[in-house]
Amino acid sequence: GQMFKALFSNDQAVTVVITIVLINCSLYITSNLLIYFFKYDIGGSNWNASYVLFNTVGGAVQIISMMLFYPFLRKFMSSIKVFYVSFGMAISGYLILFVMMCLGVSSVYVLLAPGFLIFTAFGMLTVLTTVFLANTVDYGELKNKRRDESIIFSMQTFVVKLASGVAVLAASICISVGKISKDTTEAAAVAALSDSSRMVLRTTMAMIPIFGLCAALIIFAKKYILTDEKLEEISKELAADKAKG
Repeated sequence: GQMFKALFSNDQAVTVVITIVLINCSLYITSNLLIYFFKYDIGGSNWNASYVLFNTVGGAVQIISMMLFYPFLRKFMSSIKVFYVSFGMAISGYLILFVMMCLGVSSVYVLLAPGFLIFTAFGMLTVLTTVFLANTVDYGELKNKRRDESIIFSMQTFVVKLASGVAVLAASICISVGKISKDTTEAAAVAALSDSSRMVLRTTMAMIPIFGLCAALIIFAKKYILTDEKLEEISKELAADKAKG
């Protein structure tokens, strides 16, 4: 109860939390369906090796983007601008991936091109949403006259789990509607998918995340006000209040 009270009394924290849920839902939907795409859509005797390679490279790119790409871009632009650039990369990557899917591209090396954009973007978005959530602590202290640091940060774990649960539900609906076998073991026989099943899988994997990202972008752009200038102003006001106290 205290967690939700602290959250809903801080409109900026609510904005960031909703943004995190939508971003993570988008990524998790893709990651949950990726193995079905490689096995039942691309297929082939080497599907598992391609799936492992794609996942491994994607994970490495996410880590590199957190450690290198974000700090590099941050030298030239504000965190909010990097945030918008990351959204652009992710949406572009998903659009390219969907086109490749529809064209029947089966080479994992070609698919890594849009994958690079997507995973790079999500790596930076992970860092940025953490930064933005931290920014809401000072804002909440100024607005509500109390510092809910531990409560606000505990929300991050909660929303990530929430996004994971929503993504699993979306993936399950996709598998059910598309009549896709849930057997993802390497030894199992690979059943051919109908054209309609392929389209359900591809749309859920690539297009639904785009809608989720667009929703997150719109909410963030309309509601988030904590620019670098605003944060500096808040810091000065907090310092003045503490000096008076």
